[in-house]
Amino acid sequence: MDVSRARGRTPRLALPLTAAACAVALAGGCTSAGGDAPAPERSTQAAAPLAANDLQDDYQAVIKNVLPSVVQIDAAESLGSGVVYDDKGHIVTNAHVVGQEKSFKVTAATGGQPVTARLVSSYPEQDLAVIKLESLPQGLKPAKFGDSGAVDMGQIVLAMGSPLGLSGSVTQGIVSATGRTVSEGRTGGGTGATIANMVQTSAAINPGNSGGALVNLDSEVVGIPTLAATDPGMGGSSAPGIGFAIPASMVRTVADQIIKDGKVTDSGRAALNITGRTVLDDDYEPAGVAVVEAPANGAAGKAGLKPGDVITRLGDTDITTITSLSEALAARKPGDVVPVTYTRGTSTRKTEVTLGEM
Repeated sequence: MDVSRARGRTPRLALPLTAAACAVALAGGCTSAGGDAPAPERSTQAAAPLAANDLQDDYQAVIKNVLPSVVQIDAAESLGSGVVYDDKGHIVTNAHVVGQEKSFKVTAATGGQPVTARLVSSYPEQDLAVIKLESLPQGLKPAKFGDSGAVDMGQIVLAMGSPLGLSGSVTQGIVSATGRTVSEGRTGGGTGATIANMVQTSAAINPGNSGGALVNLDSEVVGIPTLAATDPGMGGSSAPGIGFAIPASMVRTVADQIIKDGKVTDSGRAALNITGRTVLDDDYEPAGVAVVEAPANGAAGKAGLKPGDVITRLGDTDITTITSLSEALAARKPGDVVPVTYTRGTSTRKTEVTLGEM
């Protein structure tokens, strides 16, 4: 009887012990439940919350450092974000945020009363603009801009701005890719710009984030969130987790020129120096870019292109639309010599063009 009771009790005691041993083995990352198993359990349970707390502390430190450099910009027809560029009250934002307006109400992301700002200059070709505060509210400080060349896939980034008018909002993600060439639409206030070397991020970018800050964990602005990808399969709505930011290097290049000269004097962007339009073939499919104007002193004009010619290839890239031509040029630099294929009447021709500057 005693043996029977012992046998009856043993399985009930063994099950929880076995379960406990398995839990230790899994938590410790090992396959044995030997006598040393409890030690990994204690260290693992302590390490996981510690790592999470460290990352949380990093996030909070970055937000505390950078949010006083972010503002909400209220234009007559739009609302967006901006980043304090210097201690003189200059703020950099997107050209599509300022639109055609000259005066704005600016509110710090950390709160306070709106302050009036005036447009310094807008550069739609790169979708950037600079405005200047009439007075500098207490607590605002210039942002620190990072090195675009050091931005790499997998780095954690935070997007700060005013999505949907929710001032001082922060989202997090990673750098999904670098070196993207992206063309904006002209709907919804877009400038139609083709922008090279953009930073792709999984951090949520929504209407109102435009012009804000994409920040690394060193509290450096590495980009200006500008647009989100759209999905034709979703009725043209934003595709989750695919946003794009103008790199900090381009932001500095444009902002410095605007602040110094009141305009961009050296874009560094290649151009054919033509006015063109997309043409369709007999099946109503895009088939090239028709030259509408080609000044004799421009890059295309010097190479012999004339109004009526249809550009079908630039370098190794087929050209079917004005957007594809812009994207092909975005990968080039002024002074590059590239072969251009075009049609004139019924004949196909080829010439070399020394690219000019936009």
